[in-house]
Amino acid sequence: MAIERNMALTGQPPKSLNTIQKVGVLIGMSGLLMLLLASFNLNSTKEVVWLTISLAALTIGIIVFSKGAYNKKLEGIKNDGVWFKSISSRGVLAWIAGVGLTGFYVILYFFAEYLGLGQGIDGSNTGLVGLFDPLSQFLSGNPASQWFVYGTLYTVAIIAFGIKFLMKYKHNRYEQLRTYSVMFFQTAFAFIIPELMARLNSDTFTLPYNDLKNMWPLNYYAFEQWRVDQFINAQTIGLFFLILAVLMIFVISPFLTYKYGKRWYCSWVCGCGGLAETAGDSFRQLSDKSLRAWKIERWMIHTVLVFAVIMTTATISTYLGYDDTKYWFTKNAFLVSVGIFLTLLFAGILYFKRKQLNKSAVKGATGFFILTIVFLILIGFTDFGQIQIQAKYFSFGLNDKSYAADSALRAFYGFGIGAIFSGVVGTGFYPILGNRVWCRFGCPMAAILGAQQKLFSKFRITTNGGQCISCGNCSTYCEMGIDVRSYAQKGENIVRSSCVGCGICSAVCPRGVLKLENDSLDGRINSNEVLLGNDVDLMNYVNNN
Repeated sequence: MAIERNMALTGQPPKSLNTIQKVGVLIGMSGLLMLLLASFNLNSTKEVVWLTISLAALTIGIIVFSKGAYNKKLEGIKNDGVWFKSISSRGVLAWIAGVGLTGFYVILYFFAEYLGLGQGIDGSNTGLVGLFDPLSQFLSGNPASQWFVYGTLYTVAIIAFGIKFLMKYKHNRYEQLRTYSVMFFQTAFAFIIPELMARLNSDTFTLPYNDLKNMWPLNYYAFEQWRVDQFINAQTIGLFFLILAVLMIFVISPFLTYKYGKRWYCSWVCGCGGLAETAGDSFRQLSDKSLRAWKIERWMIHTVLVFAVIMTTATISTYLGYDDTKYWFTKNAFLVSVGIFLTLLFAGILYFKRKQLNKSAVKGATGFFILTIVFLILIGFTDFGQIQIQAKYFSFGLNDKSYAADSALRAFYGFGIGAIFSGVVGTGFYPILGNRVWCRFGCPMAAILGAQQKLFSKFRITTNGGQCISCGNCSTYCEMGIDVRSYAQKGENIVRSSCVGCGICSAVCPRGVLKLENDSLDGRINSNEVLLGNDVDLMNYVNNN
């Protein structure tokens, strides 16, 4: 009988990859190699065959690897050994993956010509971009762009890693349903439908690319002049999409957030969240749980939101002011309306929700409100179209164009927030910073939904403090950096604006302490309900005496 000499409380380090996992790695890496070879024009003929084989190999490789990892395991928590693996503990493999992904994003975003964009005869595509031409021609009738390559790989990643996620959390019906949801919305609403809609375009009819689930302010260019003009010129169907975009902001999204919390979007619909939950699942334990990170998060995400509001307001007011005869809603009327709306919203929250706001939240909100109003006044008295700004000063020399001030705002936001933060850092740094960096620190949509969830939603995570054994699984695997255990130990409801309702804290709890619920607004936040678990009668006695 072998003598056990390992005294570590964490148990044995994980064994090497089994045979099935090795086969999966071999298949997946062969697909990745085909894409790499395409970048050097080494498989430029028979693009349909090479593209099909490469994407299929990537998908099948991930599925086979997942089958080898989870197929013979019992239902339940499967995070054993996560801190022993280089890829999931900021080891060498994690840094290689992070640098590789980041480098690919930088080239794809800013140097797509190196991937073959427009480098062929008469501006045709070659290389990696050219490899995707047959699929793009099939869906939209147009040659591939770097964004089509990005969207295709993005969708393949969500589908393949989504299947891996389904295998890992096969014991949890909630995780299964929301994974099917993000896979469906990404594939249908973000990828296939917009490409098919492009086939409707002709010399007399044009619709802009429109991801039906991508709403403002996440879709920061939603109300730019060229898009609004195209929607108006498309008449009935265009006006439908334009009105739908407005209703999503002011009616549909607030109603769904009131009913279900921000999870309806961040964990069930959003493509950013979909990739984070599937491809980024192995890195959720890397999210910073410190108080310092939480303080930075609050300021950064709301700063981005204020910037998005100011930028969008400046953009709309600019083209409303160009031609008063074309738009019945004039520039001054629009600015006054925005100011009145924000003032009423701010005053209403301070009055009706004052008990739920601490002093730091009130101070921060007041500062952001004053800043926004000052910029609205500045926009009203300034013709931004006459102010020229050189883009090279905020794009590290990657863009040498000259923009009017309103266009410069959009260019700066698109470069700094939409490309660098959301794309390069937010996704490329999964193996280093965790899978929800963008959602925590930069997404303006998450900021709006978070405020609604904190103050006006029925959603909460209830806890049974009497059952908590303080194992810390919930806090470790919270991708949003919330110390869930501190709430569970006290038996206190979890109502946090940053919570995306992914339910992983509940899925990895060995005692069933945590439960995602939608109930009335009464009693969601009650600091007296601590320590005594679910003894309702006793809690009523404590609260009333």
